[in-house]
Amino acid sequence: MAYDMPLVAVPASFTAPEAGGGAAAKSMPIERLTGVLCAGNISFDILIRPVDRLEWGTSTWVEDYVEDMGGNGSNTSFTLAMLGVPVRLHGMVGRDSYGERLLERLRAGGVDLSAVTRSRAPTTATICVVNSAGNRLFLQRLGSSAEAFAEPAEFNSRLVGDHSHYHLANLFALPHMKPRAAEVLRRAREAGLSTSIDTGWDQEGRWIETLRPCLPLCDLLFVNEEEARKLTGKNEPGQIADSLRQHGAHDVVVKLGAAGCAVFWGGEDFHAPAFGIEVVDTTGAGDCFAGAFLAALHRGGSCRQAARLANAVGALVVEQLGAVRGVRSYEQVMAWISSRGSVET
Repeated sequence: MAYDMPLVAVPASFTAPEAGGGAAAKSMPIERLTGVLCAGNISFDILIRPVDRLEWGTSTWVEDYVEDMGGNGSNTSFTLAMLGVPVRLHGMVGRDSYGERLLERLRAGGVDLSAVTRSRAPTTATICVVNSAGNRLFLQRLGSSAEAFAEPAEFNSRLVGDHSHYHLANLFALPHMKPRAAEVLRRAREAGLSTSIDTGWDQEGRWIETLRPCLPLCDLLFVNEEEARKLTGKNEPGQIADSLRQHGAHDVVVKLGAAGCAVFWGGEDFHAPAFGIEVVDTTGAGDCFAGAFLAALHRGGSCRQAARLANAVGALVVEQLGAVRGVRSYEQVMAWISSRGSVET
């Protein structure tokens, strides 16, 4: 399966959506992105591939088995650090061997772990079942994620440090975060941070009901096409962005998987095509995409350059089994892009 085979019909050009009356809060500039405070879950992943059919009472032989880091917060933070961005992870792991292994992996990647706390519950663990096409199904034990963020964050100097941006990686995966995410974003804004959210999958099915209060306080929203359909009931990227902006969202990036991404940035809107690769596993690709997009902004890149870097990192991730095993340094990613030839946006 080639990564540049479209999953949806992407029009040659999009209609720029109008920012609706819901945009009550003024967008914060992300141009001065000195570092990222990233909040999210931290998971120990067990991945198996390929599994094309699940049938009770039988045995299935698989080719690949991997134990590695997962979790939206940890995947995004690890990507940011590998791409040279100062990043502090705000999350929780258990006091068990899984937690120790994850912290060691993150620390080795350059992530600041001073805001990671320890839980009485075991570390979040996820079994990732991947089929031959690279699509995945998650079976997750919430563990420490069910205890994380029981109290709203205080954006004091000890937590914020020199970081200028707050990224919330999948509020739906954090039970305590969901009802107070808007308050957390408001506090981040008051502390002078720009904000972004990567939505994730809503297990409870409340979708826009949960996300709506956050959107006027979110400067940059990442959402994949399946999540976007659940949130808006729309299929086309322009309609999706228009609907989310009507609820108060500012800039929107719709992740289209094998079709690349659609970016709605101020008054600019464009489609950034994907790089053609063979898909092994899509686990973590969206988290790493978001991290790479922010990393390009940290380096002073335009939204078009950010989309290209994010698409490249996403492509490298899905070539391997595991959420972050394909993440490389900024220099290595740029060399890979050069070797593939220019992909114009």
